[in-house]
Amino acid sequence: MVAKRPDGIFPRIGTDTWGRNLADAIENTSAELGVVPPPRQAIIEGLATALPDTEIKGLIASRNNKKVLKPSAYRLVQAGDEQVLLLMCDVHGAAVVPWDLNDRTVNCWSPPVAEASRRVKDLIAAELSLHEARKTAKTAEKERESCRRAAGDNTYTAQALAAATQKRKDADRRVGELEGERQALLTALGGRRPRPVVRAAHEDGEPKAALSLAEQPYDVAVHMQRYAAENLERAGKTRGYDLAESLVDAGQLSKGMNVLQQWQIIHPDGTVSKLWRLAAMTGNNRALARLSIFRVRPEHLVTGMPQSLLPMPKDKQADPELLLLSQREILNRLSDRLNEAAARPETEATAPSVRAGKIATVSAEIVIGCTKPAALEHVLRTLNVNDHLRGIQPYDEDARLIALFATLVDAYAREALLADALAEAFPDARDADLLDLVGVRDALTANGPLDPLVPLVPAGDDVSPAVLRDIAVRAITALVFPEIPPEAPKQTNTRTVRDTGRFWPIVRGTLQEPAWSQTRAKTAEGRTRLWSAAIAQLFLHRGNILSALGFFGVPETAKGAGQDPRSLKVLLLGAEAGDATAWAALVQRMAPVLIHAPQPFITAGQGSEAGAGRKGVRRTPKSALAALTLAYTATSASNISRALLLAFAKAVLEHPDATQPPEAEDGGPLVCYGERHWVEGQTPITAGMVIAPGTEGQPTRYVADKAWFDETFPVELGRPTPGSPGSTTSPTAGSSTDPTATTVHGAPPADPHDQLATLRRELPARVELVEGGYQQAVDSAHNLMTDFEEAHRLRVQLGEDALPAEQRIEWMEKLTKARAAARASVTTLEQVEALILQV
Repeated sequence: MVAKRPDGIFPRIGTDTWGRNLADAIENTSAELGVVPPPRQAIIEGLATALPDTEIKGLIASRNNKKVLKPSAYRLVQAGDEQVLLLMCDVHGAAVVPWDLNDRTVNCWSPPVAEASRRVKDLIAAELSLHEARKTAKTAEKERESCRRAAGDNTYTAQALAAATQKRKDADRRVGELEGERQALLTALGGRRPRPVVRAAHEDGEPKAALSLAEQPYDVAVHMQRYAAENLERAGKTRGYDLAESLVDAGQLSKGMNVLQQWQIIHPDGTVSKLWRLAAMTGNNRALARLSIFRVRPEHLVTGMPQSLLPMPKDKQADPELLLLSQREILNRLSDRLNEAAARPETEATAPSVRAGKIATVSAEIVIGCTKPAALEHVLRTLNVNDHLRGIQPYDEDARLIALFATLVDAYAREALLADALAEAFPDARDADLLDLVGVRDALTANGPLDPLVPLVPAGDDVSPAVLRDIAVRAITALVFPEIPPEAPKQTNTRTVRDTGRFWPIVRGTLQEPAWSQTRAKTAEGRTRLWSAAIAQLFLHRGNILSALGFFGVPETAKGAGQDPRSLKVLLLGAEAGDATAWAALVQRMAPVLIHAPQPFITAGQGSEAGAGRKGVRRTPKSALAALTLAYTATSASNISRALLLAFAKAVLEHPDATQPPEAEDGGPLVCYGERHWVEGQTPITAGMVIAPGTEGQPTRYVADKAWFDETFPVELGRPTPGSPGSTTSPTAGSSTDPTATTVHGAPPADPHDQLATLRRELPARVELVEGGYQQAVDSAHNLMTDFEEAHRLRVQLGEDALPAEQRIEWMEKLTKARAAARASVTTLEQVEALILQV
């Protein structure tokens, strides 16, 4: 006997037969329209199991003995250069999962690095241990209370009370230790979680119009989904009304765009479940509010619903460890239970069966095809950003700026100028013409790894996380502060219009800035905020983006940042060789790392201009950078040496990639410099922190923090003394051979012993710089020869005429001069080799 189908407003999900029919219709319609459909399994398991059975029947029609979608059931939209096919239908109200990567919560995620993912696993284990320890502490407290209240005063009772008291102390101490471990892990993660990396799903080796996450352990998937939902809910609290109550009262008034996404969950027993679900690309807050009204947790939809939460009368016994993986069974059980509850006369108005009545089914648009599946995630993210930027809902300032930067990168790509802008910013790149622009966009917007930036690394430099992050910072700076061509000579009685080049109009159009001639401080501050928010995405520890205010002024905003083209390796060697300009450029490269450190060295404007005793010494971010820059040439600071500066720079540039906390050389404990006199409540020492260097660059037993930075590089150091000598010349330039001579400014001459020690310290770096320059020249000559050989081969093959004699003579004259200079330099190097034996 067939059981009667329960009546009610909450729908039943269609059968597998109708799911296969829907897959046939979508595939046939996609073929007719020239778009790529989702994987067939995704349609059957993720889409058909979210639609009421009557809904699927209304979407399909038959034409020429094959299933197709009705014309009223889909629409083809243009998204940039790609097309996206959308299915318009009604889905079950609890069938859509909020997307983890909502752009409103983008600042809650850190870059997707492997080390952060490992720390998440450690954090989950620590939280589980802490939960068990707290339970043990509560049990110990109850035992102690039971012994304390026990009647009698015999020896046995006293011993039991003492044992229970000691057990409780041990449990409390264990809780404190685990809380410290958990806090240390949270600090190492920067208080955030690594962004999940979503890629196009593949079927038979071909990308399809659906998304997929990498495999995740069950507990990690639950943790990440809860974290995403909590941050989305926190961002939604800025609304001027209660979204859940609005849905209960009026239902859902606008459609949301959804996409099929696969979660691959590794269960504790080693089995892997690959679950297809609908993810809300737009309307994330509505999807989360609907689930809360249904009293369904998002993580249960993507990892499996415990059977005990949706028991049915036919179940012999509710198994708490049994997970329901089929979306059809989950939604049918939910609908049956709600329909049954709604039919009872005693059901209260606050019950889910009553509150969810107007969202039993909701209108939605579902991505069922696209022309370029590999770029689907980027296209949908852009649509979400544009939808939010034009919306009226409150938008967090950091998230809005990050969304604007993503729009700016897309504008460069849309005008086919992204590769040109990067090639101009990196003249020494090894393979700038081999850039994967889709990967570059993901890298610059922190939606993927930094590996696509490898072609921008100079030839001969090692590829490391620090180098790639520096390349990303320079690329973002070049895109936000593009350089404009030099001003043309003015002609008499002729009105001239300043040429702003190819890149500045893109920035102006995207950020909606005024004309170039009206660039003011307000524009410079807005552009700096955008730059700071974009840079912050590259770091695990995210500092205050206002800490960069003052780094760029009106000249940089109007004419470009004017970055030093030298690489990190060359700048470090130059600073070690005594080049003050290299140190100044290195400080500019260090600035983002000084802001986004576990212990930030540069913070937003602090102190008081009225009096240092009230709020501390007034210090702006620009003051901190100036002090660090001028410390290289300062002679009044006896506690600062170039060895200290170089040791600090190397440690700071590499700290974001540290996987283990720093350790003292003697094995003793480390404490933050500003907390060295504290007894309790000290900050845990985590990976990413750096040891404060001593005067000679040796490690100390303190961790560098802002207190150390402000004490070592005080505000007064950032105020150059009037009439001080320029700091751009080499220490040996213009030196006199007469030991009794005085300097130009009347100061006593430098001690020859000090000069010799300085030269011996700097000469190794200068030798390495010369070696690198010669190697680059040799590589350039080899590449030139290869290009001429290829040109000669092609000319012979095609039978082309030779170049004009004038051009060939001009090239030969230039190469003759270069060869003569090379020969002269060889003679100089031979003299240097002879002098090395005499030093």
